[in-house]
This record gives sequence, C-alpha cells and structure tokens, in this order.
Amino acid sequence: MIPPHHVLDRLRAADKPALLAELGRRAEAVFGLSAPVVAAALAAREALGSTGVGAGIALPHARLEGVPGPVGFLVRLDRPLDYDAVDGRPVDLLVLLLSPPEDNGHLQALAAVSRRLRDPAAAAALRKAPDAAALRDIFVGG
Repeated sequence: MIPPHHVLDRLRAADKPALLAELGRRAEAVFGLSAPVVAAALAAREALGSTGVGAGIALPHARLEGVPGPVGFLVRLDRPLDYDAVDGRPVDLLVLLLSPPEDNGHLQALAAVSRRLRDPAAAAALRKAPDAAALRDIFVGG
C-alpha cells in the first residue's frame, strides 16, 4: 500500500491547508488525479472532524474516483504543525490514505495504519529514522 516512492520525508508545509494542498499535488503526480479535487476531498473530510488522532499523528483520508485501490503516502513533516488534533498537539507523522469509492477495504486499511502509527515504539522509531528508506522499513516492518 505504501511503495518506496510514496514516502515523503521532511515534507514542508506552512499550515494544514497548505499540507492538504501539497498532498493533493503528490497524489496528482502519482495517480494523475486533480490536485484541487484531492485537496478538496481531504478538506471535506477534515470538516467532519479532524483526522489528527493525537500523539502527533494524523490520518487524512478520502475516497476518490480514479484511485486504483487503497494507496497511501507515509509522511514525516520537517516540523510539527497545528492540525486541530483531538489532543491539541501538533502533528509531525501522517499517512494519507486514498481509496476508490466502492472499495470495501478502506476502513480495514485505515485501522491497520492507525494501529501501526499509534504504537508508541513505532512512532518513536519513525521520528528518529535517518531517511525515507528507513521510515518505510520501520513502518512496514511491524
């Protein structure tokens, strides 16, 4: 679900809207989706309630036409940013999950990603990883 070229290490974003726009651009580059459509879908999901689940972790997600199946981007930000997380802490680790509208595996994928990121040992290791390759190895290794 997260191939090596879907790991974004030290991604820069000024704020949450800029982050969602950048994630849209990355999805456009990989899948040919419209960046504004992806960003709007992510923003619409955020309007329902923040996907900042706490402990510096966010799980932005959306269902979109044109996505080949559950796919993700593992992201470590260059600096934590305010994300309106449930615990009020800034976010520095996130996984973007995109799925087609009819995909039945979306919730299972989201749950698996959440379990991995919310493991304190895994999150600490991700924060200390030296590069994108190590980030992915730590993430998929558990």
